[in-house]
Amino acid sequence: MIRTPSRPVRVGVALIGVAGALSLAGCGAATTAADTGSTQTDAGTADAGTGSSSSGGYADGTYTAEGSYATPESVETVTVTLTIADDIVTDVEVTGNPQARESEQYQSQFIGGISDEVVGKSLDDVSVSRVSGSSLTSGGFMQAVELIKSEAAA
Repeated sequence: MIRTPSRPVRVGVALIGVAGALSLAGCGAATTAADTGSTQTDAGTADAGTGSSSSGGYADGTYTAEGSYATPESVETVTVTLTIADDIVTDVEVTGNPQARESEQYQSQFIGGISDEVVGKSLDDVSVSRVSGSSLTSGGFMQAVELIKSEAAA
C-alpha cells in the first residue's frame, strides 16, 4: 500500500522547496564553487581544455552540484553531474544519498529515467518535475541544475 502524505504535509514540503529556491536566488555572481556546492572538473577548466565558452551562454565542461529536497520523513540529497557542450547536455549522472527506504526506491527510479529527459536538450530547456514516478527527487535535481547553470555561465 502506497502512503500518500496529507495535504498539510504536501503544502509544508512545497513551502520548504520555495524557501530553498528563494534563498538560492540571493546567491549573486560573486559566489564561488565552494559557496554553492558546485564544482567543475579539470581544476576549473573546460573539458575541451581551452577554457573558452561554447557558442552560447555556457562554458563547455563537466559540472557537479548537490541539491536537496524534503520528504515527509527526511531531507534528501542528490548529486548531479552534467556535461555540457555547445549549451547542450551531453551526459548526466545522478547519485543519490537516500536517508529513508522509500527515498531509496524513488531516487533509484529517478536515476534510471533522467538521462532520457535531459541528454540532448539545451541546458536552458532542462526542466523536470516528475521522472519515472518520482516527483520530489526532481526538486533536488533542479536545484542542482540551477547551481550548475550559475557555475557554467560564460
